[in-house]
Amino acid sequence: MNTKLIAKNPTAYHNYTIENKLEAGIVLSGTEIKSIIKGKANLKDSYAIIKNGEVYIVGMHISPYEYGNIFNKDPLRDRKLLLNKREINKLIGLTKQKGYSLIPISLYFKGSLVKVELGIGKGKKLYDKRQDIAKKDAERKINQAMKQKYRD
Repeated sequence: MNTKLIAKNPTAYHNYTIENKLEAGIVLSGTEIKSIIKGKANLKDSYAIIKNGEVYIVGMHISPYEYGNIFNKDPLRDRKLLLNKREINKLIGLTKQKGYSLIPISLYFKGSLVKVELGIGKGKKLYDKRQDIAKKDAERKINQAMKQKYRD
């Protein structure tokens, strides 16, 4: 199936070490879908939680549909994610025992369905972030040097 990216979480890989990924469906209303089609969704500062054996995404902003009037929902409401029981039980075990967090990485269309890519990871410390920035900087310098060498 073809996939079309709607929104990415820009801080997911910066603030967390993502160890596992999984795909989940999401429960949306009609006006939210129309707003998402126009690309008005934002995953920044969003996270997923487990309440009463169900997984919810918190803090995902979907702008109200301009022609939706009374049918528009709250832009920051909690939205239920669709996962099977085995996946939810696995997530409960990971988040309780090892201190992992559930972070939405991206929101995309898969065919005609809207899917969320969830990352399972641990928060990075400040020194981890500095190490990652230093690695990227070193790789960038190496690539520039290689390009310069091949040009000469």
